[in-house]
Amino acid sequence: MTEKFKILVTRKWPKKVEEKLLSTFDATLNVEDKPLSESELIEGMKSYDALLPTVTDPITDKIISTPDKKVKIIGNFGVGFNNIDIDSAKDNNIVVTNTPEVLTDCTADIAMLLMLGVARRGSEGEFHIRKKEWNGWRPTHMMGTKVTGKTLGLIGMGRIAQAMAHKSHFGFNMKIIFFDPYFDNDEVINKFEATKLSSIDEVLSQADFVSLHCPSTKETKGLMNKETISKMKKSAYLINTARGDIVNESDLVEALKEEKIMGAGLDVYEKEPSVEKELISLKNVFLLPHLGSATIETREAMGMRVFDNISAFFNNKEPLDRVV
Repeated sequence: MTEKFKILVTRKWPKKVEEKLLSTFDATLNVEDKPLSESELIEGMKSYDALLPTVTDPITDKIISTPDKKVKIIGNFGVGFNNIDIDSAKDNNIVVTNTPEVLTDCTADIAMLLMLGVARRGSEGEFHIRKKEWNGWRPTHMMGTKVTGKTLGLIGMGRIAQAMAHKSHFGFNMKIIFFDPYFDNDEVINKFEATKLSSIDEVLSQADFVSLHCPSTKETKGLMNKETISKMKKSAYLINTARGDIVNESDLVEALKEEKIMGAGLDVYEKEPSVEKELISLKNVFLLPHLGSATIETREAMGMRVFDNISAFFNNKEPLDRVV
């Protein structure tokens, strides 16, 4: 690859990755790390050979269908790609790639943190200390829920769900149940002594912890709503490290306020970075700002995966992680 193709990076990436991009491509970086406007993204489509957005950049049909566009590939920084209008990319013959596999364990770690944090009231306890409200140990102070030996229900059984199942089953002796109509790997199921159930409702009614691991699609958007949440145990907790729009936040807030479920641990939100004000005010939640893949090692690996994908494309090879 002798020609230096022009690429636009929409947000600040790890230093090691940015240096790699600069050494190989004619790269424009986002030094200030501020989200690009729609007009800036449209101009980018006209001026660059590749667009490298993150999962928080909405790459709409209007942007993709820009007249006189130059972009030939969109290398998304993230395993999800619901921020990109995939149908429009197909119609406009633009290749789209993502970054699977490299963030599996770290996202599963965050799911575990959310489960433990909300069950053991970790966030409440920290605020208690910071506000200097703790006046000593007592038998009934901040009693939470035991995690070890409980039933974990997984909605979806992809890589991250399997990693969480591994940590939960072997680390906490948890019983694993799941719903995923597309997953039939008996070796994996037997490894975790897991039980595949025939419906989401069955998982919701049996699980002590329900963890979401499905992509955001037309079918899964708003999957957890007033009706489905009502099928969970009153003693159960909802965990979400998947996509925010899988959960109807207003319905979740109502369920939490009325104690229809015990609590929720969330790393993603329906309209992030905006979060329901009432959700923030609740005590029975453990909230994180989309930290699923936020480790140095993982974010560098994600960036290098994008680099490998666009490098392959510009060398007339098939990108490893091609979505369309």
